[in-house]
Amino acid sequence: MGVLEDKRNARFFYKYLSNVYDQINRINWTEDMRSEALGWLEFGDDDAVLDVGCGTGFGTAGLVEHAETVHALDQSVHQMEKAFEKFGKQGEVTFHVGDAERLPFANDTFDIVWSSGSIEYWPNPVQGLEEMRRVAKPGGQVLVVGPDRPSNPLLRRAADAIMLFYDEDEADRMFREAGFEEFHHSIQRATPLSPRAITTVARVPDEEH
Repeated sequence: MGVLEDKRNARFFYKYLSNVYDQINRINWTEDMRSEALGWLEFGDDDAVLDVGCGTGFGTAGLVEHAETVHALDQSVHQMEKAFEKFGKQGEVTFHVGDAERLPFANDTFDIVWSSGSIEYWPNPVQGLEEMRRVAKPGGQVLVVGPDRPSNPLLRRAADAIMLFYDEDEADRMFREAGFEEFHHSIQRATPLSPRAITTVARVPDEEH
């Protein structure tokens, strides 16, 4: 387990990173990449959407362009304070302080459950994926963006010491263990020299729960 997969370490890390997170994040996870990922989802007129691990609201900003009912959750209040500056505490987004591995929502609540740049900090990613599936409606969609595992052995060892990095085979295992049957992965990259993101879109079985 990487050092930032410990929840207390992650909260401490983001207490200080929150001030510059948007500037750093845009280097590896761009608006074009976000738009591409949003294009892989099917939005309906009255969809309810959840952003798990919303952070400063970068993913949330894309979701509000496609859905009127958007909820956003994060364990870091410091990160969400930056999101409050963008959306307000009681504006178009409903914010929740909570844990991705214990989502405070009922079964079958959301049409779309999104998470970008969060799974790499979860101590138990399969449990987090199970929770995303649980709160999604039957036939709903789940999208998860995480860091693709480096192919270089030295870089891979260094990356694994920090947080979760995974390849398509590992993504297959995690999503299957979480109960998903229908899913596909795509690799996204800001530039040829940028770290790669692995984005998975999964469909919840129609007769779930």
